[in-house]
Amino acid sequence: MSAEKIYLGAGCFWGVEAILKKQEGVINTEVGYMGGHSDNPTYKQVCTGETMHAEVVLVDYDSSKISTYDLLDIFLRLHDPTQVNRQGVDVGTQYRSEIFYTNEKQKEVSQQILSEFNQANSFSKEAATKVSEASVFYDGEDYHQDYFDKNPGHLCHTLRAEW
Repeated sequence: MSAEKIYLGAGCFWGVEAILKKQEGVINTEVGYMGGHSDNPTYKQVCTGETMHAEVVLVDYDSSKISTYDLLDIFLRLHDPTQVNRQGVDVGTQYRSEIFYTNEKQKEVSQQILSEFNQANSFSKEAATKVSEASVFYDGEDYHQDYFDKNPGHLCHTLRAEW
């Protein structure tokens, strides 16, 4: 097994986690916050926009079963990566599209797939997705973890067949 970690921000972390955790090769997911400037932020603080954290999903995956490229392809299909600081009706810096990589290979693959996305021009505009080195990950509150397992019947993300 080749275990890797990557952190993905694509709007509300509930739906992102619900889709990613079902993918073959994904070992574990956890929701939380990354990319801000305060320690141990709470959901309430993140929602003010003042901490500058993104809602992210930590994805532990077996890269021998799902490649970083394929995982990022799913990431691009589960949200609109051209939107800045929002997804649908959710607006704020915490909802930005961002890939937080943990190694240089992930960085390269992130840049490659975003270049391909932009060349495909599927959304008539370029991706606003940021590619950043992973920083400190702060766990989301317990009630956010596996949210749709605990609250069935809701869904805020869907997986498109293609970009």
